[in-house]
Amino acid sequence: MNAPVSSFTPGMLVESPAARVSAAVACTRLSLRARGDLAPFEAALGLSLDGQIGSRSSSGVLEAMRLGPDEWILHGSKDAAASAVTELAGLYANHPHSLVDVSGREVSFVIEGPRAAELLTIGCPRNIETILPGSGRRTSFDGVTVVLWRDAETSFRMDVWNSFASHLLDLLATGCRELAAEIH
Repeated sequence: MNAPVSSFTPGMLVESPAARVSAAVACTRLSLRARGDLAPFEAALGLSLDGQIGSRSSSGVLEAMRLGPDEWILHGSKDAAASAVTELAGLYANHPHSLVDVSGREVSFVIEGPRAAELLTIGCPRNIETILPGSGRRTSFDGVTVVLWRDAETSFRMDVWNSFASHLLDLLATGCRELAAEIH
């Protein structure tokens, strides 16, 4: 498995009355590409892969989001991901697929607070309100590809490649300050 290379220590990075941005605890991330009958994959992973793009499911230890017609991102603990790798390896002969550990390439920011959705509009061309709680999307933020998870009405996670993380954090920090200035 890849080792996380983020320079961000989990915890609060930016805090204002409008929104907060923190670095999430590192998790193992697997990129899954598969076509055809999803039932064997769902049985092996213990979660649903069906649904429209942006739909999410969880087994309690592993979380999946459908990013495309034949693409999912899986988040979980190191043990849950290792189990998924083992289970899916047993399917390969009859159900060819691609499963790649991409843990080392990304960091996740947690963005929450009363104006979290508005904060995301400073760099995201997508209408944030169309991403319902419990779903997500691959999108862009200031031209950088990100995966946005909406966990609740005022709580998001943003997966971003390590090489762009500092740049996006600077933009989010500026946005937090600007939104906080409007409150006073």
